[in-house]
Amino acid sequence: MTFTDHFLTDTVEILRQLDVSDVESVVATIAATRERGGRLFFCGSGGGAGHASHAACDFRKLAGIESYCVSDNVSELTARVNDDGWDTAYAEWLRVSGIRGDDCLFVFSVGGGCTDPPVSVNLVNAVRLAVDVGAYVVGVVGRDGGALRELATASILVPTVDPKLVAPQTEGLQALFWHLVVSHPDLAANIAKWEGLDASSGT
Repeated sequence: MTFTDHFLTDTVEILRQLDVSDVESVVATIAATRERGGRLFFCGSGGGAGHASHAACDFRKLAGIESYCVSDNVSELTARVNDDGWDTAYAEWLRVSGIRGDDCLFVFSVGGGCTDPPVSVNLVNAVRLAVDVGAYVVGVVGRDGGALRELATASILVPTVDPKLVAPQTEGLQALFWHLVVSHPDLAANIAKWEGLDASSGT
């Protein structure tokens, strides 16, 4: 079996093992956020930060939810990291943004973060702040889910099939799952450009 065959076969198995109710719970939580006029804050590190920026765009445009990516302002982010440290950078951004009980924090993480040993502590502190103010917390996470899975209102757990591929498969499927969520009939408020072209042409 080639590496490509192995990777794709494992991906199919991950999808087979997925608890679909996790997805529906995340959709319901975000729908509740929109209904109560809350905002959606996205965050992640590395590839997760890339997902966060893209997702903030699509949830604003396609789902009509006021959405922001915590790491999009590079000047503010690097100032906070330089002056105060990485561990508090996201939480302080959220604090200044006035995150409150009506809002929802959406986190992308491979392992969900932990404090012992310290891994993705910036995400853990952001989640804890959101919980402390009564905001919803959702996310897409791999491995055992870490602090995110433990503290979240709802989260999608990406099953581990091959531990040696957990990061690329989790990050790859994060893109699939958040696109699924924003396209869900309970959230989709606007038709994307390409789908709109197909609808107008009758194809």
